[in-house]
Amino acid sequence: MLAAIRLRRACPVPLNTSTQPSTYWEGLEPMTGSQPTFEQFAARLTPAGATGLAIDWSRIPGLSEALPTLRPKLDAALTSMRELEAGAIANPDENRMVGHYWLRAPEMAPSADITQEIQATVARIHQFATDIHSGRIAPPEAPGWKNVLLIGIGGSALGPQLVHDALGTGRDRLRLFFCDNTDPDGMDRLFEEIAAAEGGLAATLVVVISKSGGTKETRNGQVEVSHAWRRAGLDMTRQAVAVTGEGSALDKQARAEKWLEVFPMWDWVGGRTSVLSAVGLLPAALQGLPIDRLLEGARLMDEATRVVNPLVNPAALLAAAWHHEGGGRGARDMVILPYKDRLLLMSRYLQQLVMESIGKEKDLAGRVVHQGLAVYGNKGSTDQHAYVQQLRDGLHNFFVTFLQVDLDRHGDAALVETDTTSGDFLLGFYLGTRRALYENGRGSLTIRMPDVSAFSLGALIALFERAVGLYAFMIGINAYHQPGVEAGKKAAGEVIELQRRLLAELRNVSAPATAVELAKAAGSDDVETAWHILEHLAANAGRGVRRHGSGVEARYSIR
Repeated sequence: MLAAIRLRRACPVPLNTSTQPSTYWEGLEPMTGSQPTFEQFAARLTPAGATGLAIDWSRIPGLSEALPTLRPKLDAALTSMRELEAGAIANPDENRMVGHYWLRAPEMAPSADITQEIQATVARIHQFATDIHSGRIAPPEAPGWKNVLLIGIGGSALGPQLVHDALGTGRDRLRLFFCDNTDPDGMDRLFEEIAAAEGGLAATLVVVISKSGGTKETRNGQVEVSHAWRRAGLDMTRQAVAVTGEGSALDKQARAEKWLEVFPMWDWVGGRTSVLSAVGLLPAALQGLPIDRLLEGARLMDEATRVVNPLVNPAALLAAAWHHEGGGRGARDMVILPYKDRLLLMSRYLQQLVMESIGKEKDLAGRVVHQGLAVYGNKGSTDQHAYVQQLRDGLHNFFVTFLQVDLDRHGDAALVETDTTSGDFLLGFYLGTRRALYENGRGSLTIRMPDVSAFSLGALIALFERAVGLYAFMIGINAYHQPGVEAGKKAAGEVIELQRRLLAELRNVSAPATAVELAKAAGSDDVETAWHILEHLAANAGRGVRRHGSGVEARYSIR
């Protein structure tokens, strides 16, 4: 059970007790030979309830034999997950619950107030999207809305980007753009692209997403967008929507400036699991996507992954495979290979979901453990011509998770050879790669999907959310905090503060000075950081800093 958990209510979350007969698993035939038999494959193809997804774990060598040993950890993890869903304090750092599961089953929330908030927010999102699409809420300087610019960072961008790219078509109600970094050149390119799009800036709704309102990347993007709108003779605040925490700096600003709307971010939803909150649902609804189907797919996957028998629970089997392949220490990386263009961003989304959740210095008992599970990937069959060569023949420090989709396309298939379509080749490349890897002792999982729809994508997201939580419980870490991220933010803040002091000293000196001299005058012994700051300032002409000489001996002055 999870240490530091404290239950908020006595009413337990109902568990799905459906299971296959225990005899199904007794005497499960060990894997032998260069490839599994059909019977061995069939015994290891686990459906995910009513979602239409299934987990094929027949290509994870030795997992069948390891499952009895892992069973106690899995049972304990499922119990801890039940407590989590019931409203336990799962993040003692911030004394908060973790309730992203309630987003698709509000009736399971630990209080009637939370249930009503979730339901009311979804209803408000539907109404707001309808009002935007119908023109009831109109842009002040354009006949109608054509675009949405989302400003966010981390989970506030990765989740919406995944949904947008996976489900978008040329028939979307609005075109989405994303400002997800504090790179000035990237923002300039983005503003040029929006200006050239239909309707331009005047027809672009701005959605700012930040729980605290103080995240610097998002704040910088908001300020830059405000400047860009002003240069175009527009007032961004009349085209803006906020998704933020109640009482945050952004919440106060949006209400004071009378933005179009403010939607909530709750403290019990972490950024990396926020895609099925207003963070992801609002941009998806504005895009014109069926957000209720996203929620329904996730809800049914949650039901499938509450099964008490871990041997027929798809998320538990994923967690068991991760534990087996990496020895419970993340000794092997997880390579995500979707054989579908629409799932290209899944690896980026999972990098945050998995690595921010699992990459921890300490376990729940406070012991230093340095846990992690690295994630990377691209897509098939692109990787037939990229890093699959190393995966098969090189360093064996990974396992693969294939995402395989049955439906090739909507509409008639075009033949590229006799009785063969492009989609047939895609399936062939997937099966061939999986076979080649297994023959060389490289393990792989496959998540089979009937299609890429709002329903199946919601189910896929929920599957990985549950697997991450279960795996974290298995290895005894807190999946729901991110002290390393906060440490990085603090360090970045110290750099900015040092820059301010360096600029103040530059304005005071009468002659060009070295980084050593300026750092000392600024009260810092971190000369290297001072040198990097001065080099960066000097490289940007508008900052007024001049470099005299080159390299570490350069001297600096200010105009």
